[in-house]
Parts: sequence; C-alpha cells; structure tokens
Amino acid sequence: MAKPLILVTNDDGITAPGLRALVNYMKELGDVVVVAPDSPQSGMGHAITLDNTLYSQKMQVDFDNGALEEYSCSGTPADCVKLALQELLERKPDICVSGINHGSNSSINVIYSGTMSAAIEAGIEGVPAIGFSLCDYSWEANFVPCGPYIQKIVRESLENGIPNGVVLNVNVPKTEDNGINGIKVCRQARANWKEKFDKRTNPMGKDYYWLTGEFELLDHGEDTDEWALSQGYISLVPTQFDLTAYHAIQQLNTWDL
Repeated sequence: MAKPLILVTNDDGITAPGLRALVNYMKELGDVVVVAPDSPQSGMGHAITLDNTLYSQKMQVDFDNGALEEYSCSGTPADCVKLALQELLERKPDICVSGINHGSNSSINVIYSGTMSAAIEAGIEGVPAIGFSLCDYSWEANFVPCGPYIQKIVRESLENGIPNGVVLNVNVPKTEDNGINGIKVCRQARANWKEKFDKRTNPMGKDYYWLTGEFELLDHGEDTDEWALSQGYISLVPTQFDLTAYHAIQQLNTWDL
C-alpha cells in the first residue's frame, strides 16, 4: 500500500528549525511534501492574499531530510495550504501538519496563530490537520524531546481519524530538564493579553509604535491547556472552525427582531 502523504507547513518560514525537525519526524511515517512561507509569517492569523500576486518556488532546503518535494511560497500560511491543495500536490494529502512553531499557541494565542490557521485551512478543505507548537521562542530551541510524542499523535490521527470539523492544537511545554510527563486532552483556557503600545519618535519626528503586553490567565481550571503545560504535559485541544455560539441561539431568538 502507498505510504500516507503528509503535507508539512508552518508560519516561521521554510528554513525554520521547527519545520526542519517536523519534516524529520514525519518522514518516518509517510511521504512528505513541504509548502511553507518564504519568510516569517507569525501572527498572521487566517489572512490570505487577495490584492497581490503569489509566487511559489520549488526548492530543496535540506537534501538529507527525506522530503519528496519542497516549495516556498510568498504568501501567508493559509495561502500555502490553499496553493498546495489546489495547484502543487498531485493528490490530496492524508494529513497536514503545521509547525513546529517557535512559541506557544495555547489558549487565546490560537486566534492569532499562523501555525494553527494553516492547519485550520487544511481542515476546512477536508484534510485532517494538526498544529504543533513548542513553548520556546528561541531559534535554537531543542525539539528532540517532543519528537516521539509528535509522531505518536500523528500516527494515532492517521489510524483513528480526526473528527470531522475538528483540528488539533498541540502545545509542548518548555522544561528545564527536557522532561515531558505525557499528553493531556484539554480545553482552551480563558486568557487574554493586557496590551499596550510603546510609543516612540524616529529621527524625522514621526511617531511609531511597538506592540507590547502581558499574558493574563483568567482560568485556573485543571482541565485546560495552560494547566497541562504548567505541569509538564503536552496539551492537545480539539478546536473547530465552526464559530457559531449555539448556546446563544435560543436567547437571541427572544429578541424583537
């Protein structure tokens, strides 16, 4: 039987160490094709390119990584998946994996995440999809300890299937001794960013701003992704792209509309 076809993408760019690690883990599970941004696209959310042209270039970043083909794309993470599914791949992939992101995409961060938006785009197109993130923003982050867990999650997803309309958001804790206690299926914690802008003035007298902020955890339940990560567990949150608030429909129907 043919090996599973695995589409690998990310938002940190095609040369990012996290993506290179993910390719190495996936080549042991199936045939790998990479379609990823040609430059960092962090925080792009589900943006797509509408008013500009898209470019894609076939390339080989690492001849020893086992990927069948690699393409860089000038667009966003969501663009990469759209282009892969519509133009670049000869057949529909069996699964799409996005990452490994340099930094957390737990709780509210999933809203802004280019990593997860790439996975969600695949899910919208009916491709089982998972976003992987390591809670370490360093370019020299150690991805080795999470490898067996990532392979386990992908293998289980291929064997059992991911529920329709669901995309998995997986975050791996950064631990001082690189120890991981296991995997917890969780819900997304309620959290927010207390944001502010650092206002500065350039030498020409024009004001400019840097976005800064502090992460504010509003949820101390022991069934959340933030709790799992704080306890040294990998968090696995089933997310959905149907944003309907079904619990509010009955109340809204009482309005005089």
